[in-house]
Amino acid sequence: MRTEIPGLPRVATGKVRDVYAVGSDQILLVSSDRVSAFDVVLAQGIPGKGAVLTQISRLWFEQLADIVPNHFLAADDETVFAALEAVGVSLTPTLRETLSRRCMLCRRTKPLSIEAVVRGYLSGSAWVAYQAVPATNGVVDLWGVSVPANLRESDKLPKPIFTPSTKATAGHDEPMPQNEIAGYIGKFADPVREASLALYEAASEYARERGILLADTKFEFGVTETGELLLIDEALTPDSSRFWDAATYEPGRAQASLDKQFVRDYLLSVPGWNKEAPAPDLPADVVAKTTEKYRQAYRLLTGDPL
Repeated sequence: MRTEIPGLPRVATGKVRDVYAVGSDQILLVSSDRVSAFDVVLAQGIPGKGAVLTQISRLWFEQLADIVPNHFLAADDETVFAALEAVGVSLTPTLRETLSRRCMLCRRTKPLSIEAVVRGYLSGSAWVAYQAVPATNGVVDLWGVSVPANLRESDKLPKPIFTPSTKATAGHDEPMPQNEIAGYIGKFADPVREASLALYEAASEYARERGILLADTKFEFGVTETGELLLIDEALTPDSSRFWDAATYEPGRAQASLDKQFVRDYLLSVPGWNKEAPAPDLPADVVAKTTEKYRQAYRLLTGDPL
């Protein structure tokens, strides 16, 4: 649930990841088993979740590197541990066990200040927003993107759409109209849009061949000191994406997700919870079901058990 690496400077602590500096030009992303819902970190974690997130991200960074360059350097224990020892970290057996398979060594970048969201299906917050906007001439304006009217929940969109959001340091991210993107990331607006759509198309095809529909996902990008745009953070994990089982997909309703939907559904069922911290405790069966969904996503995408 939390990490400490003596001798390694901590750069940041996120809802799920702890970030450490490794020398002057690299960082170590450590994925914990923490789980958040509605931007609240819960007291209970999902066992093995950090390893799932790290190793799925590794798969995608390696798989998609020819489409868009990324910050990934290594996620195997041997390479990561050698890099830590090279900067003076003393790796005790306990620390090795804690960090095993959940660490990713990456190039350092300056993150861009948006979440690059791509949607291939009408679901989640997009479905809520879609229902709230009246149609004009047979189309609905969804955050500046024209979408056909009369679509059902979970319908596949005619083509994937780019619907970025703000990246809030506190509180909730909010979708932004298309004409505001450049105000946040300047000259990188078009490159980020094009890269996000290309990544989504390639990842969707890969996942579909393995029984998963990629309903939507979010990417993050950063810029190196030389101005190179890189895909950063995690990539196409159950935390950052909506994965559906292709075998049970049926538009017109909500879909069973291979992610933390069990957690969200439970929290929404708790009377009186206002989506503010502290969140209610998770029952053991909700933790167990969510754990299995994360592992199922890993098995389907990689072909291997965790």
